[in-house]
Amino acid sequence: MCVLLPNGFVPNWAVPQPPRGPFLWCAATLAPAGTGAYLAPMQNLSGKTVIVLLSGGLDSMVCAGLAREAGARIVALTVDYNQRHRVELESAARIAADVGAAEHIVLPLDLRRFGGSALTADIDVPKDGVGDEVPVTYVPARNLIFLSLTLGLAEARQAEDIMIGVNALDYSGYPDCRPDFIAGFEKLAALATRDGDKGVAFRIQAPLQYMTKADIAAEAARLGMDAGMSWSCYDPTPDGLHCGACDSCRLRSKGFAEAGLADPTRYA
Repeated sequence: MCVLLPNGFVPNWAVPQPPRGPFLWCAATLAPAGTGAYLAPMQNLSGKTVIVLLSGGLDSMVCAGLAREAGARIVALTVDYNQRHRVELESAARIAADVGAAEHIVLPLDLRRFGGSALTADIDVPKDGVGDEVPVTYVPARNLIFLSLTLGLAEARQAEDIMIGVNALDYSGYPDCRPDFIAGFEKLAALATRDGDKGVAFRIQAPLQYMTKADIAAEAARLGMDAGMSWSCYDPTPDGLHCGACDSCRLRSKGFAEAGLADPTRYA
């Protein structure tokens, strides 16, 4: 976990307490629930190229904002996988422009040829609330596929840092959002690349990993970002509104409400 601490702010889960910000901190390990996280300082990103996986959603928007705040040179990668909610591609373009990305690549990859998900096949998006099982909106191995693409781009751009907006608290239970997956992929990156063979240590930054959706909404506000630029809905209405009932809409709405912030989202 990487968290950018503003001036004078010390999180109540920091063990031991770090110096006061602004610093970018990285959790080396996550202690058992209720005991907080051990924090260790992360490298300075000022002037470094960071590959940001930019879907156009709220989480990826905040990641891009954190990368900008940390002084990174942002190369944004958006995957056009022929998803049902293609409107998020427009949001990604707006966010890339807003954070001043040096490069924004929109890469076509037609996962409808695979199917297997309500986002890539003719399967209804569930609207009955977030459940305990992995929902049918899960796209098979999506983050594994996407991180592989960001790793290839990172090696091509001689970048060592990849940023992804996965979250394992307020989420739909997708297995490719879990911390052990992120840690495992970082190890894989060292084995699968020429640069890794030469000793380059690729870092998979997941700054929102242990944040609630309310934390993420608040972070967008702290960064001065217009959350209305982002798109979350899996099943947009014909007139371009968030449906308000899919898992992603419910989590988004809940986050703004719990953060005590006005929700800029236009729901059906």
